[in-house]
Amino acid sequence: MGPWLHRNVVEPGKLPLLLALAAFVLTFLITRVVTRLIRAGKGPFGNISSGGVHIHHVVPGVVLTVAGGFGAVASGRHGFGSGACAVVFGIGTGLVLDEFALILHLDDVYWTEAGRKSVEAVVLTAALGGLLLVGFAPFGVNDMSQEELQDRGSVLATVAVNILFSLAVLTKGKVMTAVFSVFVPFVGLIGLVRLARPGSPWARRFYRRRPRARARSTLRAYRHDRRWARPRRLVGDWLGGKTDAELTGSAERR
Repeated sequence: MGPWLHRNVVEPGKLPLLLALAAFVLTFLITRVVTRLIRAGKGPFGNISSGGVHIHHVVPGVVLTVAGGFGAVASGRHGFGSGACAVVFGIGTGLVLDEFALILHLDDVYWTEAGRKSVEAVVLTAALGGLLLVGFAPFGVNDMSQEELQDRGSVLATVAVNILFSLAVLTKGKVMTAVFSVFVPFVGLIGLVRLARPGSPWARRFYRRRPRARARSTLRAYRHDRRWARPRRLVGDWLGGKTDAELTGSAERR
């Protein structure tokens, strides 16, 4: 493990990324445990208030993210300073994205269905960080040889084509596929050849006079959402805790 870590993480300067990713994931998990204990009225933890205002943990998260980000930029990719700033940045990002839904809705939706957006944002960020850690570069540049990388024309053409792929997939209403296609262009190709989701810009533009394609798109979206609804809810309950509506429903059934 030691030689592999040194060769693949330390030498390429990816140790700060590893530390930031680990701090980010651990912070999110610890934060969710603490908030669940506060919600259940257990343990020594409690909400922080000042002058009657509830101080959400996104506030110290923003401070730590800014401090860690500027510190990381100033520290480079090697040395103790870069690692320490990466940890601070990861902790801050974990606190901020744990309340991503609050920022999105400008409302305290932490324990509601809308609050699940925070869990989705954390999972997506962790996945993208993992892709960067194992060597995936945006827009498929990591697949190019050293000679191709030296040819600016080839690099620019590759990036431009992959950007167009990602944007086309995004117009089909497939946000997750579009995001991952930035790092794995083949994912974007799959999303591009499949039907668009109903209500997406692509469907409104190209399926308007194609009732069969519109019907197939609606049916496929319905089957997809139905197939993945329960797994997504189970993962969301495990990572983020049950929503208020789920707890109320469970109490009423008892």
